[in-house]
Amino acid sequence: MVKLRLKRCGRKQRFYDPIKNQTCLNVPAILYFLEKGAQPTRTVYDILRKAEFFKEKESTLS
Repeated sequence: MVKLRLKRCGRKQRFYDPIKNQTCLNVPAILYFLEKGAQPTRTVYDILRKAEFFKEKESTLS
């Protein structure tokens, strides 16, 4: 089974900035892998849910 995981990045390419509470998501890549059957880890799922990603996904599919 393929899983979506967090990527560790250096200071110049931050994925998550706890000071500013910002998250950068590559939505096309996430959609691509979810359509192929990848399962997000619990942490990734929580971040996607907090970013209301699944609401956006449902609206694009409808």
